[in-house]
Amino acid sequence: MEFKDYYTVMGLARDATADDIKRAYRKLSRKYHPDVSKEKNAEARFKELGEAYEVLKDPEKRAAYDQLGPNWKEGQDFRPPPGWNAGAEHAGRGAQWDFKSDDSGDYSDFFETLFRKGFSTTGARGGGQRTTFSAPGEDRHAKIQIDLEDAYSGATRTLSLRVPEMDSQGHVTYHEHQITFGVPKGIRAGQHIRLAGQGGPGTGQGGAGDLYLDVEFRPHRLYRVDKHDVYCDLPIAPWEAALGAKVEAPTPTGRVEVTVPAGSAAGRKLRLKGRGLPGSTPGDFYFVLQIVVPGAGTDSAKSFYEGMAKQFNTFNPREKLEGQP
Repeated sequence: MEFKDYYTVMGLARDATADDIKRAYRKLSRKYHPDVSKEKNAEARFKELGEAYEVLKDPEKRAAYDQLGPNWKEGQDFRPPPGWNAGAEHAGRGAQWDFKSDDSGDYSDFFETLFRKGFSTTGARGGGQRTTFSAPGEDRHAKIQIDLEDAYSGATRTLSLRVPEMDSQGHVTYHEHQITFGVPKGIRAGQHIRLAGQGGPGTGQGGAGDLYLDVEFRPHRLYRVDKHDVYCDLPIAPWEAALGAKVEAPTPTGRVEVTVPAGSAAGRKLRLKGRGLPGSTPGDFYFVLQIVVPGAGTDSAKSFYEGMAKQFNTFNPREKLEGQP
């Protein structure tokens, strides 16, 4: 996927005001409108402009885009960094942003990945247009990262959310506010925590919307999660793999003794049933064996490996590769 430099597309500096953006779009959209333009690639340029304007005109999308930083170049190979946009509050559903019903543009993969167009309503909760009398407030969403251990035991956490706002000069600024919330035991990545009445304010007699915290797990140095199962690479010595052993190993709920069967190969999975993420159907916990070989940095170690080579002179670790092109 290629990075899109929306500021370059619109010929703008990164500190452009809302008025600057609007003027640039009006000027360039007239120049490249495919119905009137004689410019080469006018249709493609018109689509690029529309996509860039869709992001830069919206303080929330622009703030999220700016969070990627100024060092990316147009056309550079791009993948969203882990945790991108965590802690940023916005309207919409889940990790998606709101789009108006007439937003039917042909957007790039870059745009779709960041903003995930896929639904159409906006504004007041429950659909429809806001009235001039009373309407419920807008539901808001924010992506958060939690520790895996919190999903095992449940927890209460406090964090700050950033809400992008437009200042009087047309620049995007951030308003931060703190929230305290409970992490339900057994919650999984992709689920959300609903904070009733903490979304956008209502109009007239309408109540405030809800705030949805869209959960993902913070990368862990030991564990990785696949749906409700949890995995941990377990290093073992070659003799433990060959002869079998009982070794101590960590889990999110404490250390356990693991039986390594004799003759184990690298990549073998040892399952602890029901020790994955808690739930009505709990996941499983897996140790994935990784065989760690000691170095041959001393004369005695080198001599030992030379002895092994003689002892196992018929052993071919690449036997399965024989005959392959």
